Amino acid sequence: METVQAFTSKREITRMKKALHGRNLLMFTIGINTALRVSDLLALKVKNVRGDYIDVTEGKTDKRKRMPINDSIRKAVNECVPADANPNDWLFPSRTGDGHIGRVQAYRILNEAAERAGVKVNVGTHTMRKTWGKFAYDKGVPLERIMVALNHSSQRQTLKYIGIEREHIDEIYVNMNL
Repeated sequence: METVQAFTSKREITRMKKALHGRNLLMFTIGINTALRVSDLLALKVKNVRGDYIDVTEGKTDKRKRMPINDSIRKAVNECVPADANPNDWLFPSRTGDGHIGRVQAYRILNEAAERAGVKVNVGTHTMRKTWGKFAYDKGVPLERIMVALNHSSQRQTLKYIGIEREHIDEIYVNMNL
């Protein structure tokens, strides 16, 4: 199995957003803005995005996570979720059953969008979570905070996760001309 990667530019994200619409655009927007694992993301209901925060208990860690709803999420919710939607409705309903879409369907949605968008990244459902970490790191958020937000046990794990590899470290040495 190939390792999926983070999107590394706003241009890639914009192209992905243009290749998605409705429920799928909402999933992508919330995914890259919250760093939720896909199982927790897909289990969201309308009521989870109607306030100022998204509150979830993570399935993998059983830890409570609370994230403010930022402007990008709020805009996507306003555009994609009808004002009269039932609070208990799935945010990402399956079109073939009573539940929400599954992780395999989410994977297909993202890969098909990446192909339409011409994005050359190994895309998977974890791409959304990794993208959040990569952009936070690039904006100068301390690694310790990113590590805590992602519920990682080590900084090394977080660096690998967001794609900071040996070539990035070598670049620091090459550009450090004191």
